Amino acid sequence: MNEPLTQHYNFIAIEGNIGAGKTTLSQMLARDFKSRLILEEFSDNPFLPLFYDNPERHAFSVELFFMSERYQQIQQTMLAQDLFQQKTIADYFFMKTLLFANTTLQGEEYRLFQRFFNILNASFPKPQLLVYLHRSVNKVIEQIKHRGREYEQEISAEYLLKIQTAYLEYFKVENDMPILILDVENIDFVNNEDHYQIIRDCINRPYNVGMHRISLLSL
Repeated sequence: MNEPLTQHYNFIAIEGNIGAGKTTLSQMLARDFKSRLILEEFSDNPFLPLFYDNPERHAFSVELFFMSERYQQIQQTMLAQDLFQQKTIADYFFMKTLLFANTTLQGEEYRLFQRFFNILNASFPKPQLLVYLHRSVNKVIEQIKHRGREYEQEISAEYLLKIQTAYLEYFKVENDMPILILDVENIDFVNNEDHYQIIRDCINRPYNVGMHRISLLSL
């Protein structure tokens, strides 16, 4: 487990739906590859429990707070050291800000939010590899219940499906970086070392720009 991170990428972002396992995988990879780790600080968002209780009323507040926090975190990281000068693994990338907002905001609120986002996003580099952990909505609901965060327990299947769809639609039009979609429906990379090694090996490969999908469902 002491070999260096893949020589193909200095900046890798792990993405996925709520409960897909992106933070846990990012932590495991950063540990093994001795990389800098960037984790989203979602628990600090005071509007999140209110949003899950009343999405329409609190959507703009929750998304604006997330955007400002992500911007500040990435900006501080870039000021401390260029993202591409050190091996870095993050459990999100900034575009998720707009993808989530697109599922919760409508009309003028979304257009205003998009204007703010475009201004902030213009200064950020994209990951050299984006890894998306794909699990079915039923599976992520199961994992959300298992991890037991009280404010997440009322998340609807409809909302999770909208998030999943937003990601997959975005991947179809993104043509500036490699995107690796890993189908991990029945994969337990936390408790099964063989499963984790397979995922790590997939991430260690070189990929051309565009979308690549690998199914690990049969393991």
